[in-house]
Order: sequence, then C-alpha cells, then structure tokens
Amino acid sequence: MNCYKCGCLLSEKDFCTACGADVGTYKKLIYLSNQYYNEGLERAKVRDLTGAKEKLRQCLKLNKVNTQARNLLGLVYFELGELVEALTEWVISTTYQQEKNIAKDYIDMVQSNPTALDGYNTTIHKYNIALNSCRQGSVDMAKIQLRKVVNLNPKLLKARQLLALLYIKDEDWEKAKRELEPCRKIDIGNVLTNHYLREVNDMLGIEDGKNSRKKESNNAVYMQSGNDIIIQPKITREPKGFGLFLNIAVGLLIGLVIGWFLLGPIQVRNAEKTVENELQAAREELATKSADMEEMSIEFQKLQSKYDETAASLESYAGTDGDNAALKNLMLAQIEYDNGESRDPMVIASYLSNIDEDYVANEATEEFQTMYELMMSSVGGAVGTQYYEAGNEASRIADYTTAIENYKKAVFFDIENGDALFALADAYRQNGDKTNALVTYAQVTERFPESENAKRALGFIAELGE
Repeated sequence: MNCYKCGCLLSEKDFCTACGADVGTYKKLIYLSNQYYNEGLERAKVRDLTGAKEKLRQCLKLNKVNTQARNLLGLVYFELGELVEALTEWVISTTYQQEKNIAKDYIDMVQSNPTALDGYNTTIHKYNIALNSCRQGSVDMAKIQLRKVVNLNPKLLKARQLLALLYIKDEDWEKAKRELEPCRKIDIGNVLTNHYLREVNDMLGIEDGKNSRKKESNNAVYMQSGNDIIIQPKITREPKGFGLFLNIAVGLLIGLVIGWFLLGPIQVRNAEKTVENELQAAREELATKSADMEEMSIEFQKLQSKYDETAASLESYAGTDGDNAALKNLMLAQIEYDNGESRDPMVIASYLSNIDEDYVANEATEEFQTMYELMMSSVGGAVGTQYYEAGNEASRIADYTTAIENYKKAVFFDIENGDALFALADAYRQNGDKTNALVTYAQVTERFPESENAKRALGFIAELGE
C-alpha cells in the first residue's frame, strides 16, 4: 500500500515514514475496500451476482481507483447481459490504469465483434418496445418482443423477469417457471427472481394438492386445502336396517342436487375458460406470425438491395478479379494525381476508398502498398478536413446519421485528426448509440491522452455510465 500524498510504500505505522502524513484512516478505508472486494469475489464465484454487484459498489465507493474491483464489476454486468454498463466500468478502469490492465482486452473483445454489438443494440431496442407495449396494455406484442430479446440475448435478466411477470399476470405458471429458472441459474441472489419464483411455486403447489393437511379430533376431522378448512363430522356409529338404507337414499339425493347446482356452473366456467384460452393462443400465434412476416419482409428488402448492389458491381467489373479492380482504381487515382495543381483530392479519395483495406494489408504487393500509402498521405489531410467540415454541417442541423458517415471518412483518411474522432463519438452519443459512443470515446483517450478532447471524453464516459 502506498501513501496517498507522496506515493511512498507504507509501513505498519499510522503515519508515512517519508512525508509524515497521517495515514491511519486512509489505511482503514483501503482495508475495508479490499474486504468488500474479497466478499464480492466470493459471491461472484457462487453466481450470487446481485450480492457481488452490491459489494463491489461499496468497494468502489471507498476506493474508486481499485481497478480489479471495477473490472470484476464490469464482468458481473456483462454476465447479466448489460453490455453498456460493463463497457462503462472497463473504460473508466483504463483511465485509472493505462498499462497492464485486462480491461483493454475486454474492450478489444467487444470492439472486434461488430455483429455482437449490433445484436445487443437490437435487443435493447426490442426491450424498450416491449416496455412501451406493456405501458400501453399491448401484452401480446410485449411477449413477442421479449421472446425475441431472450433468443438474441439469453443472459439479459431483466427481459426474462418481465416476460415471466407477464406470464404470471396471465396465470400461466408453467411458462413463468420456465423463464425464472434460467434467471436463478444466472444470478442466484436476485431478490426479484426469488420472489417471483416463490409465488409461482406456491401456486403450482396449490394446484398439485401439495399443501393439503389433515388432522383429527375426538368429534371431527379437519382438512385444510390451501386457505380453505373443511370440517367433517367423525362418525362413530353406523345405523342399521331400514334406517341405513334410508340414510343412503337421502345422501344420494342430496349429492345429486348438490352436484347439479355446483358442478354444472363449474363445468360451464371450465368450458368458457378453455375456449378463451384457445382464442388467446390463436391471437398470440397470429400476432407472432404477423411480426415474423414483417421482419421477413424487411430482411427480404435488405437482401434484395444487397443483391442489386452486387449485381451492379459484377456488371461494372465483369471479367476482372480483385487484383485487377484494385489496380484499376489505383491507376485512376495516379492519373488524377498526375494532373498537378488542377488535380481534385476528392476524386483521388473516391478511387482509393474503392480499394479493400484487407487486400492492401494482406494480399497486395510491396510496390502496390507503397503507391497506395503515398496517395493516401498526399490527399489524406485535405480530404479528411473536407469530410470533417461536412460532418460539422450535418451536426448543426441535427442530421447525426449523415454526420457519422462523414466523420468516419474523415478519420479513415486522416487518422491523426483527433477532433474528427471526438466529433464521431459525440455524434454517436447524440444519435442515442451509447455503445459505439463509449467505444469511440475510449479511443480518444487512448490515442490522444494529453489532449483537451480526452478530458472531455472522460466526462462523457462518466455521464453515460450514470
């Protein structure tokens, strides 16, 4: 443990032997913080993620620079399916410890899988739609969206809990139990999950007759089923002869009358409930098929668009392979570059952008790479500035989609343009894309750690985390 004032290694004394600072209270806080971290770690090992989360938060309240606790808290959030909160903790961790921090590996793992990021954004969007549907009373549509969310992100605990709550509302106890049991496996210490599961088990136990109890006294037999108590007189002597047959006949008559007046309405209600359940199932199936058809239509349009683009590309480059297409674009860029002062950097940039980066990095010859880098360096600054200004124009009118595209191109052509990279992160934030905003702000702090943009990026990271 080091002194908070001079950084010198502390001894067992309550003061720093180097600068004389009083470190008694400081050491107690650090010890207590470490104790909370150890307790959180133990809870995480047994999958009590809720308890682990609370302990780690207490740990960070006492020592916010404890990167081990912050990284573990990020892993707990990640295991609960909450990627934005996990990224927030890891990015903050990298700001406190730049070197030898495993949080960078976690962030790189997320960045290296754009498909997973898009899938997570889709699940959050569908979960928000389900919440709005619940508030508007559209329970069937909310179930459909939540089932899709669970299929895309099985670990998103709050989606499973909301779906189970809707099943409980419909008294569909078996389906509710099927959703709550995976929640219990993910986080055994979640209070809401345990509460729902206890209620569901109680209802299933009543239906199965597991709670019926029976006791006898001298004069009567008491039977309890659920909340109802049935008292049956205890018969100690049976009548004989004609009285016995008379009692049997009267009992049968009374039983028939009771059955007629009691069982009849029950059967009617059961039949009505069966019909209602069948209608509800039919409505849910119809709603599911309608939603699936709508998604299939959108997917078909996307595939058709990709097909048209591919067909146009094949028609343009018929008879050429990837090498010839790349060489053709590089030659066209060279021809425009040779025009001297009359050359147009944007035209050169358009030809260079048609060349696949993977081809340049992995397949192109050394001469091709040299020429490509020369062209990029000659026009990169000017082109990046133009795209940056175009992005600023789009941001001023709140057209953040266009702004993002222009800022991406500005960073592509001028990787040292820190203002463009910060503007790209800010456009993501303004457009509601918290995940990409966090990742891009983190890139600003890594590439330009001493800049004013890096300080502002840290502020936005903390704001998004809250």
